[in-house]
Amino acid sequence: MTDFAVTSEAPQPTIRVSVAVVESHVPTRERIMGLLGDGVTPFSTVEELAARLTGAVPVVAVLGPSCSDEATLAVSERVQREYPLMATILVVDELSTQLLQTALRAGVRDVLALTGESGALAQAVQRVAISLDQAPRSAVMPVPATPTPEDAEPLPSVDGQVITVFSTKGGAGKSMLSTSLAVELARRSDQPVCLVDADLQFGDVAVMLKLTPHHTIVDAVSVLDRMDPPLLESLLVTHEPSGLRVMPAPLEPAFADQVGATEMVSIVEMLRSFCAYVIVDTPAYFNDVVLGLVEASDRVLLVAGMDIPNIKNVKIGLQTLRLLNTPMEKLLLVLNRANSKVKLDVGEVERTLQVKADVLIPSDICVPQAVNKGEPVVMHAPKSGVSRAIQQLADQFVPADVAARRRR
Repeated sequence: MTDFAVTSEAPQPTIRVSVAVVESHVPTRERIMGLLGDGVTPFSTVEELAARLTGAVPVVAVLGPSCSDEATLAVSERVQREYPLMATILVVDELSTQLLQTALRAGVRDVLALTGESGALAQAVQRVAISLDQAPRSAVMPVPATPTPEDAEPLPSVDGQVITVFSTKGGAGKSMLSTSLAVELARRSDQPVCLVDADLQFGDVAVMLKLTPHHTIVDAVSVLDRMDPPLLESLLVTHEPSGLRVMPAPLEPAFADQVGATEMVSIVEMLRSFCAYVIVDTPAYFNDVVLGLVEASDRVLLVAGMDIPNIKNVKIGLQTLRLLNTPMEKLLLVLNRANSKVKLDVGEVERTLQVKADVLIPSDICVPQAVNKGEPVVMHAPKSGVSRAIQQLADQFVPADVAARRRR
């Protein structure tokens, strides 16, 4: 197959990938190739494409409408497992919800209608090509084999605490709190501290800490049958300024279906066996994964912003947790931007929720500045009111004076 140059905003000017179009109907295949320009290789079937794959170069395979049946998608999924550097895009005559779900479950990165916007397919190929070049280093780099006693010492056994950070509405500051609290605990603890990004579709932890992960939680799930603490530890990426270990979210939303509640809780439970603290950042809605994490957690930080929609959603979330028999003593209410001049009084919020706020985080311009720099706010602006509030929250888990004595 011939190379296909993809322009990228990354440091390198172009990314060399091979682009293939798989479609048995020749006029349709030629139409799809016309949308992509020169340098595209045609194939009639997925099997024909698979026979040409070497696994040495990235390949974006554009599957035509004839490949949209479940049997062909199953073949495509099997080929992708064998060749992790191949990614697929499906082009169909008419897009339906059921077809989209079937395709995503088969590992297809994107699904587009053939009659869609001009240039949409080329843009989709570019996005997938960049993700193959940058992200699946997890695909390029094989998951390490389980270390043997000769080449790895067993990790010390720890009965760590699991702290889940949850919000019932996006934009409340949940990920900001997760990353900064985790970094603060990592700097105070003399044992490993891990941050897990459980927002499986749109996790931001890696971006907010300026990390380039080689592995994600999808890799951990794929080897769960032979998982042990040393293997799991080898899949984590380290935030070098603080020593925090991070388990990133999947690199593509389509991979979210590969991580269920059982797998997530199993990974978190193993992490707590060698980490003093496991902080879990979650999506801003209830699902099986979130409910499983809440049940497995020692503490749950419920984050709310100071506006009526946020408070309304938090009230509903608290009612849901009570219906699920979640012990209220494990909950900590965090009010973010608590000093905002929005004519909403903290006492009024507490009366509405029937819960006293445990932590009040002020509003400060340093937060978006820190996020845009890829730094946790406790490192970017350690003397700010936001950082002091997060440090006081960390005191509830590792008091600063205890941490100082440990370091001495």
